[in-house]
Amino acid sequence: MTYPQLVLFTLLAVMMVLMFWGRWRYDLVAFGGLMAAVLLGVVPAERAFDGFGNPTTLIVALVLIATAGLVRSGAVARLTRLIAGRERGTTGHILTFGMVGGILSGFMNNIAALAMLMPVDLQAARKAKRAAGLTLMPLAFATILGGMLTLIGTPPNLIVSGFRADVLGEPYRMFDFLPVGGAVAAAGIAFIALIGWRLLPARLAETGPGQDGPQRRYLATLVVTPASLDGRRVLADARAEALKQGVRIIAIRRRGQDVPGKLDDQQIEDGDALVLRADPAALDAFRSTQNLAFPDGRSEPRARPDAEEQHLVECLVPAASELIGRSVQSFGVMNRHDSVLIGLRRRGVALRDALPRQVLESGDMVLMLVPDSRAEELLQATGLLRIDGGILPVNRERHMRRAIALFALAVLATSLGWTSMPIALGCVIVAYVLSGVLSVNELYNHVDWPVIVLLGAMIPLGLALDQTGGTALISSGLATLTQGYPAWLALILLMGATMMLSDVLNNNATTIIAAPVSIRLAEQLQVQPDAFLMGVAVAASCAFLTPIGHQNNTVILGPGNYRFSDYWRMGLPLELIVLAVSVPLLLTVWPL
Repeated sequence: MTYPQLVLFTLLAVMMVLMFWGRWRYDLVAFGGLMAAVLLGVVPAERAFDGFGNPTTLIVALVLIATAGLVRSGAVARLTRLIAGRERGTTGHILTFGMVGGILSGFMNNIAALAMLMPVDLQAARKAKRAAGLTLMPLAFATILGGMLTLIGTPPNLIVSGFRADVLGEPYRMFDFLPVGGAVAAAGIAFIALIGWRLLPARLAETGPGQDGPQRRYLATLVVTPASLDGRRVLADARAEALKQGVRIIAIRRRGQDVPGKLDDQQIEDGDALVLRADPAALDAFRSTQNLAFPDGRSEPRARPDAEEQHLVECLVPAASELIGRSVQSFGVMNRHDSVLIGLRRRGVALRDALPRQVLESGDMVLMLVPDSRAEELLQATGLLRIDGGILPVNRERHMRRAIALFALAVLATSLGWTSMPIALGCVIVAYVLSGVLSVNELYNHVDWPVIVLLGAMIPLGLALDQTGGTALISSGLATLTQGYPAWLALILLMGATMMLSDVLNNNATTIIAAPVSIRLAEQLQVQPDAFLMGVAVAASCAFLTPIGHQNNTVILGPGNYRFSDYWRMGLPLELIVLAVSVPLLLTVWPL
């Protein structure tokens, strides 16, 4: 073993241990490893930052921004509410949510897909009096499986496509992953829905219905527009729809007065104000799906124009706030900062009457609708303290069709070979900004910068490992182990090793290490590399044994009341199913 190989293997081993330990974030560990490799002379200084200009790194960033446009337009929220429309048994619920989550993950970041579906899953668990732990892990696994469907579904697919372009001169196309990835995802989701969830510990079923943290509910007002409620203008129908989304309509106001009489019999008219009790997320989801409008802050509320990017911001009124002893109306919050008081809680009670004129007290919690460009200005002027996690971007449903059409056009253009994926996604993002789907100010907020740093740092290390013969050394060892046996056995060993590594290491880093190994292994076996590259992409995405292998596994750890040892119960048979389904298909679709 040469000096560069020894240094690189040692560095990668240390990095894996540090990432597994979790004391420092994985991007810092990766960047520190890159700097150490430069100082030790195994990565040339002039090539140290090539990974940040690599097309794979750029595509990952563009995918995150482009899919954020789908989320912000309300398209994903609309879909998730449609599938939550009726109660189902546990198997039916997991199958439905798993299929939708898998399809969404094929065309958007799978972490974003889980983030959109998880609140709906938790709500369904509460309504069905079912422990959230029975369905959250199946949902997380399904969204991971769905990433295998397309080129942009998960970063490992993009990474192996980049390696293929370097070796064979041509990357994979948008749907080259579908034949194998689709079959694996279908088999995996079927297993999860029919058998997998039953393998989870019995204690999860005894923990009671899932909770998604403390619920701060407000009494808020939404204004009816001509496009609202899809024709459900009898209040009883609107209330039934609202309850499905965790919202309770408690009154209807018309021309500043509560409408008298039995509530359910009332007919809703344009310009009416619906008084609702809901937490911020449910409030905006109901507003978005029913085409309602936020009020404009006047005493007799009217629909607020959707002029620019807006956020729902929860704030605490501290003792030093300029608002103590004053109302938001007298302070000029609407006129000075174009912001609206949506809800107010005092000593744990949600207040309703004349919110703009309520004299604020220390300790009050306020829910404000604030334009993105005015948020910091408002907080500084009022002295309000934003609650950690208490900021929610407002969906912009009027851009829904435009956002879907632009994204679909990019997928079509890439699939037909009209242009490359980075160019197509770049054009989509420019169109999103010009058409108002996303604002310029928030573009970079949707990039997962730790992942970008991880990729930018690991790519030079992976290339150095390949150029110094390290990957050839690993592949030679695998070839020796399988000497005299069919090439498919080497493929199984490669995929098994990649799965184990992905369970303890970030799947992006695993792919960067395993992809060049797969190419060298195919060369030594004198076979075509596609089956091995595709096998790495599948295996690297299958991190089902631990909560640290994939971010989706980590996100559900707390809400699902899981322990570290719970994941392998469903994850181990799932990984075996993935191997059993994928290997024959790989050999058929991508012959050796």
